[in-house]
Amino acid sequence: MKNILFFGDSLTAGYGLAQTQAYPALIQQQLQENGYTNYKVINAGLSGDTTAAGVHRLDKWLHLDVHIFVLALGANDGLRGIPTRETTINLQQILDKAKRTWPEVKIILSGMEIPDIVPGRYAAEFRALFRELAIKNNVAFVPFLLEGVAGMRHLNLPDGVHPNAEGQKLLARHTWSVLKDLL
Repeated sequence: MKNILFFGDSLTAGYGLAQTQAYPALIQQQLQENGYTNYKVINAGLSGDTTAAGVHRLDKWLHLDVHIFVLALGANDGLRGIPTRETTINLQQILDKAKRTWPEVKIILSGMEIPDIVPGRYAAEFRALFRELAIKNNVAFVPFLLEGVAGMRHLNLPDGVHPNAEGQKLLARHTWSVLKDLL
C-alpha cells in the first residue's frame, strides 16, 4: 500500500463537513474509481494550523512510509498577515524534513492566495512565494487550491471562508489534475 499524506489546515481537514466530504477523501474515491487501489490517502489536516505549527506537527507523521506528500499549508498565515519571509522559511523546513525522511517521495505544493484588497504588496508576495518554492524545490504545483471557490458564496459554508461539499469537489479536481501524473 502506498500512502498519500495530505498535510494541511482546515481546507484539508474539511472544516464543518463530514470527513467523507473533504477533498482528500474525494481523492481516495477518485483513486479507487481509476483503478489505483494500492494507494491510501491519509488526511493530516488540522483546522487553524499555520506553517510554523506545521513544522513541528509533521514529526507526528514521519514514522509513516509516504509515497506522495501533499503540502497544503499557508492559508492561515495569509489570514493572519504573517510575514511572507516567515511563511517561506517554514514551508521550506517542512519540504526539507519530508525529503530527508522520505528520499523518494513525490511532493505536491498547493498554492494559496489572499485577496488583492489587502493593502500594500503583501497579497502579491504571498501568492508568489508558493510558485517560487515549487520551482526551487522542483515539486509538482497546484497554483491556487481555492481557484473558483474563494469568494463564491454558493461554494462555501456560511462563514464565507471554508468550502462546502460542492467547493471541496473543486479542491479535489485541482489536486487530482496534478496528482494523477505522479501515480
